[in-house]
Amino acid sequence: MTAKAMAVTAITLAVALAAWELLSLLLHAPTLPGPWAVFGEMAAGDQEGLLLHLLASTRRVLASLAISLVTAVPLGLYLGRNPGVDAWGAPFLYLTYPIPKIVLLPIVLTLLGLSDASRIFLVTLTVFYQILVTTRDAVRALPAAAIYSVQSLGARERQIYRHVLFPFALPKIFTALRISVGTAIAVLFFAESFATNSGLGYLIMDAWGRADYELMFAAVAALSLLGLALYLVIQLLERSLCKWQR
Repeated sequence: MTAKAMAVTAITLAVALAAWELLSLLLHAPTLPGPWAVFGEMAAGDQEGLLLHLLASTRRVLASLAISLVTAVPLGLYLGRNPGVDAWGAPFLYLTYPIPKIVLLPIVLTLLGLSDASRIFLVTLTVFYQILVTTRDAVRALPAAAIYSVQSLGARERQIYRHVLFPFALPKIFTALRISVGTAIAVLFFAESFATNSGLGYLIMDAWGRADYELMFAAVAALSLLGLALYLVIQLLERSLCKWQR
């Protein structure tokens, strides 16, 4: 991140905090504590297990993103490369992709139980479709001449996937991954709100039920920071692995 980008980010954050503080003072209600009270609660969060809940949510979302990438990227590359197979797979994608995966939570909990596996599966399912569709469409947009040129040099199918298809689709995969982070955090919150006793989603709802609004906003801020941290890591990885775009 450049010095200018860091300065803009700092100014934006300062304005957001000032607006939050001003709104808290105007409402003067316990349901909207100011940012400093919330940050103080976050600093003392170990007493309420905030750090443990943050680690639980981080573990679940990282596992979901990793599983989604490992499964969706190869399948997307394969479908994009093979139109005949894609012709059979596309109807299934069109039928299942629009379904909000969060509505499957009761079914997933019934089938997989109340363990972490059910929550990781639900987040993975949501992110999987976004990465799969993006990867598939990126490969389909690759000019045929790019493949013919490396085939004329004797490239095998495996080399085409590694040196042509994957690098071409990689920027779009990172774009899908950035978009998926917000979706993953939202689905994770909902999944952690039911039948569990760990995670930031659980902590937010538990604090809300006990009218502990400072802790509730501290958990919300922690969830937001988790999403921001993931977004920044993905951005750094993209800058490192897709240098040809710069």
